[in-house]
Amino acid sequence: MSSPLRISLAKANAATAAQLADLGRQTFQEAFGASCSPADLAAYLAENFGPDIQLAELQDRENTFLLAHMQAELVGYAKLRDNSALGLPADQDQAGRLEIQRLYVRDDWQGTGLGAALMRGILALAEQLHCSAVVLGVWEKNDRARAFYQRFGFRAVGQHEFRLGQDVQTDLILRKGLAGR
Repeated sequence: MSSPLRISLAKANAATAAQLADLGRQTFQEAFGASCSPADLAAYLAENFGPDIQLAELQDRENTFLLAHMQAELVGYAKLRDNSALGLPADQDQAGRLEIQRLYVRDDWQGTGLGAALMRGILALAEQLHCSAVVLGVWEKNDRARAFYQRFGFRAVGQHEFRLGQDVQTDLILRKGLAGR
């Protein structure tokens, strides 16, 4: 019997963009709404999760989206960026680095293995693309996410600022080198 979970590459169309905008707003608010001001949250959501913004991100050739559907319902996704410069000096070559810019799972699907399934999909894609490393930024106070990434072999290699409205936070930059690269 096959699993009802399906992870697939996103298509760049208005319907997918609208779904990503809704899910992005929902999951970001679930994860961070209690830790920031309503004004900062509203500003961040408006700047990052409109259907037009998502459509532009879907159409950008450097981005790849993996969608997690349970039955026909979108319950999580990952936004990936090819050739990421995250954590590198400005003059260093970023070719072969895949950045996880978002790995979002609805609250009611947390702890079910959905995030791990998405991560396995991300790492398989990175191998197919012959990436040398996968990198990401994670809020220094997000202990649950940090523990999740550590289980997959990500290690801290630096930090950078993350702006959430007027609030400037610190994200840790995590990296996972890929075998033989």
